[in-house]
Amino acid sequence: MVDPGGGAVCNGTLHNQSDHCHRKNCTRNGMVKEAQQNGNSNFYKPVVESFEEAPLHVMVFTYLGYGIGTLFGYLRDFLRNWGIEKCNAAIEREEQKDFVPLYQSFENFYTRNLYMRIRDNWNRPICSAPGALFDVMERVSDDYNWTFRFTGRIIKDVINMGSYNFLGLAAKYDDSMKTVKDALETYGLGVGSTRHEMGTLDKHKELEDLVAKFLNVEAAMVFGMGFATNSMNIPALVGKGCLILSDELNHASLVLGARLSGATIRIFKHNNMQSLEKLLRDAVIYGQPRTRRAWKKILILVEGIYSMEGSIVRLPQIVALKKKYKAYLYVDEAHSIGSLGPTGRGVMEFFAMDPRDIDVFMGTFTKSFGASGGYIAGRKDLVDYLRAHSHSAAYATSMSPPIAEQIIRAMKLIMGLDGTTQAGDAKRGRERDRRHGGQRFLNGFKPLAFQQQLTQNRWQCYARLAFN
Repeated sequence: MVDPGGGAVCNGTLHNQSDHCHRKNCTRNGMVKEAQQNGNSNFYKPVVESFEEAPLHVMVFTYLGYGIGTLFGYLRDFLRNWGIEKCNAAIEREEQKDFVPLYQSFENFYTRNLYMRIRDNWNRPICSAPGALFDVMERVSDDYNWTFRFTGRIIKDVINMGSYNFLGLAAKYDDSMKTVKDALETYGLGVGSTRHEMGTLDKHKELEDLVAKFLNVEAAMVFGMGFATNSMNIPALVGKGCLILSDELNHASLVLGARLSGATIRIFKHNNMQSLEKLLRDAVIYGQPRTRRAWKKILILVEGIYSMEGSIVRLPQIVALKKKYKAYLYVDEAHSIGSLGPTGRGVMEFFAMDPRDIDVFMGTFTKSFGASGGYIAGRKDLVDYLRAHSHSAAYATSMSPPIAEQIIRAMKLIMGLDGTTQAGDAKRGRERDRRHGGQRFLNGFKPLAFQQQLTQNRWQCYARLAFN
């Protein structure tokens, strides 16, 4: 397997590590050097994160509500078992009673008794672009949310509080999307092959070159699915005899990829450098369990922005530990790329750090770019290795050409290469709304119903706050 940093970790010693690139400035736009000279570097600035603590009475009543719901759930299960209440949940057939059950009844307890009561609030089918407002297909249930039927009515201008259309680029068709339409007419919708066979198009090469330029790295490779970018590529980088140190709040795709790799996994507390350093120190000192041999590789898995908590990775401190103990660093920027940093280049730019400090860049195109898929970027030898050994490259269908063109269009807009002033206007709008827009939005918004319609000026303010 390839070593993302160019060497092998043996009890903390990195062998054959080339440092010639660190002796010269390899960035293409002077971003790191310029930011540090102008005093804009966040390297030494501590990131102060504050999370609102729930009041005691709120926590008590929340747990009390769950407890009461659980008791009633057991009561209803008792009534269903005795035939007093009709059971609408999936059950094993009588002729399969001697088989090993496909699922345990308790595993479905929450879905059957708690989630089903409020199921109508989720999985709402929409029938328009996921902008600040969208249209929803109305549905009703005649059996307490076990099944739904559509009424044929469309609810217009519903407030969108769930989509991760960060920059508003997943919008209705306009003239700026002409290149996407042209790609559809030229290439069609699908490729019909994998990257290893006949699935590599000139659009894929153009996109990969643009991603590498955007991130200031040597090379990049794109994939058709963001989740699989993690779950199918981590096993290609590490395996048995390797150690993965994973943040406790990492996304499910990182967790699955780590498990599929066969490497030993150890968890450190979220953004806790003392916890991470202890694991690194023990790994270097003691090596592998039982044999005490040196780990083949030590890989640190973190995210740029943790989506459920909204916290930012403490990248400078993690990079310092990574260098100190000669480990490798894999950063998932699914939620930070395109939306964090002065020009949207993610946590690396936010902290004004050298791109060479991160061994593996990963990100997705589903949030800021209004498309789908993901990328792996970094050193050229790393990317070349993944082209040959990635499960996604070998078995998954290539990215759709119109999707690739949409990503190119969005990335050029963010980089200011599309020939318009939209990127600069959006940045100035974000700064203006941060100063003045928040309180206007809070004063004007009335959360009376899911179908509440907003006036034109209110939803524009909301759109800027939510998507810019």
